[in-house]
Amino acid sequence: MRFMTLVKGPEGQQPPPALYQAIAELGQQAGKKLVWTGGLTGTKDGALVRLQNGKIRVTDGPFSEAKEVIGGFAVYEVDSKEEAVEWCRRFVEVHQKHWPQWNGEVELRRLFEATPPFRG
Repeated sequence: MRFMTLVKGPEGQQPPPALYQAIAELGQQAGKKLVWTGGLTGTKDGALVRLQNGKIRVTDGPFSEAKEVIGGFAVYEVDSKEEAVEWCRRFVEVHQKHWPQWNGEVELRRLFEATPPFRG
């Protein structure tokens, strides 16, 4: 089973260097269970594309209405949802230890995988 984690928190805060090191160590502990991970730049670099009332609207960032934004993600391949939750808990514990003033959350979602209808 594959699960994606979405790390949400306030935008614009700079994590301490020790947190990055601790996250790297956690990734090493996960080994092959950690399939993919990454961070996202701020909303100022992005855009929102919305369909609302039959109309498509594109809004360039930053998005002032967002209180929390997705700042990073990871994909785990594990045997159960409980195991995926445990990796999320450990990730949050690393934040608690190395960045105690951080307030955020990690959303966990199971992936279903589909082959794209075309491959170039």
